[in-house]
Amino acid sequence: MGRNVADMLWEMLEKAGVKRCYGIVGDALNPVIDALRRNGKVEFVHVRNEEYGVFAAVAEAYFTGNPVVVCGTAGPGVTHLFNGLMDARKEGAAVIAVAGDVETELIDTAALEELNPYKFFDAAALYVGRLVNPKQARAVINTAITTAIGDRGPTVISLPGDVAASEAPDGTHTVAIPAKPVLRPADAELDKLARLINDAKTVALFGGDGCRHARNEVLALAAKVKAPVGYSFRGKQWLEHDNPYATGMTGLLGYGGTYNAIHNADVLLLLGTDFPFSEFLPNGNVKKVQIDVNPKHLGRRTALDLSLIGDVQATLAALLPKVVEKKESNFVEKHVTETRDFDELLNHYVDKGPGIKPIRPEFLAGTLSSLASDDAMFFADTGTACIWMARHIKGSANRRFFASYSWASMAHAAPNAFGAQLAYPGRQTIALCGDGGFTMLQLGDLPTLVERKARVVHVILNNESLGFVKIEQQEAGFVPFGVDFKNPNFARVAEAMGAKGIRLEDPGDVKEAIAEALAYTDGPVVVDAVVDPYALSLPAHVPLHVAKSYTLSLAKQVLSGRMDDVIKTVERNVRLV
Repeated sequence: MGRNVADMLWEMLEKAGVKRCYGIVGDALNPVIDALRRNGKVEFVHVRNEEYGVFAAVAEAYFTGNPVVVCGTAGPGVTHLFNGLMDARKEGAAVIAVAGDVETELIDTAALEELNPYKFFDAAALYVGRLVNPKQARAVINTAITTAIGDRGPTVISLPGDVAASEAPDGTHTVAIPAKPVLRPADAELDKLARLINDAKTVALFGGDGCRHARNEVLALAAKVKAPVGYSFRGKQWLEHDNPYATGMTGLLGYGGTYNAIHNADVLLLLGTDFPFSEFLPNGNVKKVQIDVNPKHLGRRTALDLSLIGDVQATLAALLPKVVEKKESNFVEKHVTETRDFDELLNHYVDKGPGIKPIRPEFLAGTLSSLASDDAMFFADTGTACIWMARHIKGSANRRFFASYSWASMAHAAPNAFGAQLAYPGRQTIALCGDGGFTMLQLGDLPTLVERKARVVHVILNNESLGFVKIEQQEAGFVPFGVDFKNPNFARVAEAMGAKGIRLEDPGDVKEAIAEALAYTDGPVVVDAVVDPYALSLPAHVPLHVAKSYTLSLAKQVLSGRMDDVIKTVERNVRLV
């Protein structure tokens, strides 16, 4: 027999720009993997857990813009793909899952390892195709590829082994990849926006990931209308660095003058952001305009005065000539000054860090930021790692940041960094790992990185607790419970697995240890940093209900015999208030 369906699959994927496939092989996938071997143009990355592989693929697809393939065999292998595919959907990453399926004669018989791919992947995938006949192959594979690339999200090809091994249909099977369209509002809508801006005394801008290619246009508009520029966590890497109008973030990770700026402006422009924390967005007298390529994002977080469907770069480029330059700069200067003043508070435990034990996480992150290269890529686990990356890892033109921003999964930072390292070999890739996430998933694939000599620096925030959950419980008025655990010495575990391990307990050793980790070129590094478990962060704005609930939690802790914990929390964070 000549070319089979699996051969056709890899030919179409490779021509669409796929360079790697992450996953674990298994019986239902054997014909697919054999065809991958014969193809020789797509690298197979064998991981220990399919979920780890999908997280790696998400980061690679997000930053390169190329589609990336993941695979898992029928049943349990397929189910391990789900969480990472949810992350791909939320973060807009073109990930194509090749899911092993039971043979066609067994479909709908409750066979071993059988599941219904349409039901199972419905929440995670933009498209699910079950390839049960070779004559479907071109259409199903083409749709999975074009949907993943065009809509920027995950798709699934469910492929029984007998179909994969069947003879491929004749004909041409190339994929015509769609070019990115220029999408902006009509001139009449842009005129409405220009009038709103021109009639306003003060304007504020708040940007998200939709500003990825629009940095120059955002700053040009800010300069023209004298507007402070705030940003979401996802927008930080595009709008923070070298920006004289930057006022930081809002939300519970927030810092700087953004909260006050967006609440006190006459007009607020929400640019390519689906910022989910509505309580930090203004109501009342602020007129709000939202610009986004995705109409589903418009107005779902806050009521709008004007909603515009459009790419931020193209929309602002067309808007700028219509906007009249403002002369008065007091508004932007006030909130930029507020941001600088907050920086002093923010940096107290960074500046004083060498003399404070246990190690302050602010000091650890600040040192990492100062020593890392200008094109380093940082990945933060969901939890307190996000706080310290948002506040203390500083951006630059070529630095990149990534997290599970919209799905908030645990244990993704190290696999994200691994995927980035494969896509950008030799570039510094740094994972800020929570100790809970590291033991949940990341530790198991450390041998994968050792085998490939992947230069991933793991910095583990070892506080022996689910730190962010602990904070959440306190903010809700609860006594922290079920969040503490004991850790091994991660540096020794890493050494046993063949990685470089560094145990960090003394603040005086932080700078030297981080420099040593960043300079290591022979594979992965695990920096086991024992940090202060009582360290807290203070957002620029604390909602009243949060302040009340946190106070209630402290009172409950005192009454339940945890006075020592309360005293330590106050003592170790007194400089934040």
